[in-house]
Amino acid sequence: MPIRLSHERWTHIVENPNDLAGYYDQVLATVEKPDLVVQGYGGALIALKGVAKGKYLSVVYKELGPKKGFIVSAYFTRRPDKRRKVWPR
Repeated sequence: MPIRLSHERWTHIVENPNDLAGYYDQVLATVEKPDLVVQGYGGALIALKGVAKGKYLSVVYKELGPKKGFIVSAYFTRRPDKRRKVWPR
């Protein structure tokens, strides 16, 4: 499923804090090939990918249908979410 990352959304993600400024490709790769996907709030999903020992890139996204979706936000975390696992099962 195509998941889009608009210029406006990317600007919002890297503004504050800007620790993701050089991670555009990794954000897209996290959604494309995550290590884990968990259920987020309001129907969102959170894709997680390990980037260093004990550090994960989390990308929040929404699927609007079988051929449409978009990235909401992205952030680094030290603890992967303990929410309901969606993938892999």
